Amino acid sequence: MAQERRSGILLHPTSLPGPHGSGDLGPGAHRFAEWLASAGQRTWQVLPLGPTGYGDSPYQALSSAAGNPLLVSLEPLRDEGLLDGADLAGAPAGDGSAVEPAAAAWKRERLARAARALERRPGAAAELEAWRSAHASWLDDWALFAALKRHHGGGAWTGWPAALARREPAALAEARARHAGLVAEEVFAQWCFWRQWEALRARCRALGIEILGDLPIYVAHDSVEAWSRRDLLQLGADGAPAAVAGVPPDYFSATGQLWGNPLYDWAAVERDGWRFWIERIRATLARVDRIRVDHFRGLEAYWEVPAGAATARRGRWVPGPGARLLEALERALGPLPLVAENLGVITPEVEALRRRFGLPGMAILQFAFGRDPQAPAFRPHSYARDCVAYTGTHDNDTVAGWWAGGPGDSVRSEEDVAAEKAFAREYLATDGREMHWTMIRALLASVAGTAVVPLQDVLGLGSEARMNRPGTAAGNWRWRFRAEDLAGGEARRLARLAEIYGRR
Repeated sequence: MAQERRSGILLHPTSLPGPHGSGDLGPGAHRFAEWLASAGQRTWQVLPLGPTGYGDSPYQALSSAAGNPLLVSLEPLRDEGLLDGADLAGAPAGDGSAVEPAAAAWKRERLARAARALERRPGAAAELEAWRSAHASWLDDWALFAALKRHHGGGAWTGWPAALARREPAALAEARARHAGLVAEEVFAQWCFWRQWEALRARCRALGIEILGDLPIYVAHDSVEAWSRRDLLQLGADGAPAAVAGVPPDYFSATGQLWGNPLYDWAAVERDGWRFWIERIRATLARVDRIRVDHFRGLEAYWEVPAGAATARRGRWVPGPGARLLEALERALGPLPLVAENLGVITPEVEALRRRFGLPGMAILQFAFGRDPQAPAFRPHSYARDCVAYTGTHDNDTVAGWWAGGPGDSVRSEEDVAAEKAFAREYLATDGREMHWTMIRALLASVAGTAVVPLQDVLGLGSEARMNRPGTAAGNWRWRFRAEDLAGGEARRLARLAEIYGRR
């Protein structure tokens, strides 16, 4: 899909400044959108926006359609009279450099207070009910799932009473009545999220900024989708997966990556008219302008790992739905505003599928200088125009951290790292000082239609600002910046580069 030249910033909303322990969709988000515009940036890339479960990973969301209540700003609710100043006091704010672990529970309790106070706002109940009716296709299941999950202490649906896990109609009806209060709170939280997200998106649109969203190819095992559409997944009678998703060993991991997501029963998805995927894409496009499809290569062939395996070593490639799915999506939704995440073990068949549907691929500059088989394609002189190029992604170390660091958890040796850095100096014609700006310039100067830089790289931050370390379960997804971090002239510098290289 051809696009005019543009550049942008990768930043998940939880990383924004804010007074209540996490970034949110309130004033800090609007200020960041204005900063993007002042910096000449026209793309804001976010991670999946769903409510997170174990490990707080956006890529293991409890729902593809619901929004994360942690992202709801409480300040607009105070301004509407649904909360007062005392309600907003005592937040687990910390020093603002990380998402506070206690923030989600603290905010949920305030959202519950606001839901109970809704009667104070004339006409609000009718407005909420109209919104609920319009979104019932996903909202009804989500609100009940979330309420049941809270009632069962956060436990996975496979551990609920059998009648609820199997979704027996009588058990569901009884649960809706018994937990009506919790269900109403979940509906209210989603309504708040939706209104605030729409306000932020409208502000971005007015500033000329697109939002590039993200959709994981797989749903989490502990998700409303797995609970409500288990017939479309490879799950046993007890709800446990027969096999799980991952990727095989590669240059960066000797054991591969074991994600643990259940695999689709693609034959069942196809018999159902591909509706599951059509609705996932449609729901995501209701929020964003373009979608990065995480692990696109799994549509052509996916790595199947036996359930219970300790690593992803012992797996096999299994054909995916490929063109049949993408054709169905085009018939239902028209031209697909998708970006194919084509990283890892990429075959000619994967690239042929991507090109057949005119989908831009990705290039990661940080991977361009070593022995990774994709490295030659990640060098800017090799980029295609239909490419979204990055200094790094949420899974990478920051540029400064990479440049100062060693092999880390990868299979590279110290000699490999030394050779990689020597080649980077030569290729980029740099002495290594301000490496983050050297790489940003190389990216924006390339022919890639879209260039995206994590905010951490704009700020020149080290490994302490890394968003995620793949293969680790704790300590990820927490990084935040402070408002004063953007006061150092970065906007002017970015704006000038965007102007020089025709991306404004």
